[in-house]
Amino acid sequence: MKMARNASRFASLMILVLLTGSCTFASSWMSPVGNRDLPPILSQDEIIRPFNKLGRIKVTREVFVTDYAVTPEIRAWGYQAIREEAAKMEADAVILPEVTGRTITSLITTSTEYLATGVAIKFK
Repeated sequence: MKMARNASRFASLMILVLLTGSCTFASSWMSPVGNRDLPPILSQDEIIRPFNKLGRIKVTREVFVTDYAVTPEIRAWGYQAIREEAAKMEADAVILPEVTGRTITSLITTSTEYLATGVAIKFK
């Protein structure tokens, strides 16, 4: 009896360890940029070398009123999101960042849609 209870505890513990470890592994494996440094956001005054535009980055996020876990630092989220997308494009920097939001009201809920944009550049 005691041995069966210990075996079930051990099995539960192993499942918990596997689930926790696999989530950590999956999040690090699926990370879009890995451990690389993200490209900086530069102002027009900071650009002193010629560059090529790689493309315009546009990331959206919709937050519902019932999302209590969402942090209010939307500008930080926007800058981080466009830097991550620029890293996927192997850009050297991001210029012209902009983070905006608008409220969307439907019949049942109200949500806010945030839009982060920027231009990914590569120095010559």
